[in-house]
Amino acid sequence: VQLQASGGGLVQAGGSLRLSCADSGRTLSNYAMGWFRQAPGKEREFVAGINRRAYYADSVKGRFAISRDNAKNTVYLQMNSLKPEDTAVYFCAADAKYTGSLTYPPRRVWEEYDYWGQGTLVTVSS
Repeated sequence: VQLQASGGGLVQAGGSLRLSCADSGRTLSNYAMGWFRQAPGKEREFVAGINRRAYYADSVKGRFAISRDNAKNTVYLQMNSLKPEDTAVYFCAADAKYTGSLTYPPRRVWEEYDYWGQGTLVTVSS
């Protein structure tokens, strides 16, 4: 799996960005997908995930939205109402154990994912 995250950049507080995660070698609809972020000096943290449903960290709930476009083999993270504390490198990840079941549990820990893409930097200025 060759995940590629893109779409990061510099944005003012209150602005929006959309991150993309694509893969040229695998069909991402077969994987549970997640977004994580890591700010300087901090540990990597869960942001959002999607299996048959979307789920979010409390810190981004209501502001971020994760979605799939299976035709484009891409997973998106729409980020609205950005805050300076959202500044981080954002990573997408794929869980190869995904069964496609409605009862497949949310994956909020990065060790539960099997594949990672290189990150994309998001900087939110105040």
